Amino acid sequence: MVQYTLAQSPEVILNISGKDSRKAREKAMDQLVELMDEGKLPTNLADGFDPQQFIEVKTPEPTADIKSQEDSIVEAVQILNHLATLKMKMQDSREEALAVRQLIDLLFTDEPISEEQIASLKDGFKTLKSFAQSNLKYRDARSQAETARQVLDDALKT
Repeated sequence: MVQYTLAQSPEVILNISGKDSRKAREKAMDQLVELMDEGKLPTNLADGFDPQQFIEVKTPEPTADIKSQEDSIVEAVQILNHLATLKMKMQDSREEALAVRQLIDLLFTDEPISEEQIASLKDGFKTLKSFAQSNLKYRDARSQAETARQVLDDALKT
């Protein structure tokens, strides 16, 4: 669909199927003549009018805005996917990390610790470190994911 207007009457819009071409301008000229014959054209074209004088009306394409919104949705989904991954990683190591944490408390008591507990503690430090890092990353990602969730909520509104 192509739209034309006149420099003398920009409020007049002529809608023609197809794209801008000589044929489309001729069809627009036919519509213009009909408007003049019906007395619906507010402008007097006493000096004549040529189809080449039509001004093509270009409506701004919403694709740039839609593309931006689509990019926001893709980014929001990626953020939420990352949050889910971090949550699973954190949950998987949580129980083991809490057990190691209890062993750490034994280091600060006067009670004796077995070699087995010390070995378990040393082995558990990696798990504890992994859990603590995952937990920090998860909490940080969760605050970022609030915005992502809002983007998706807005996109899903009907």
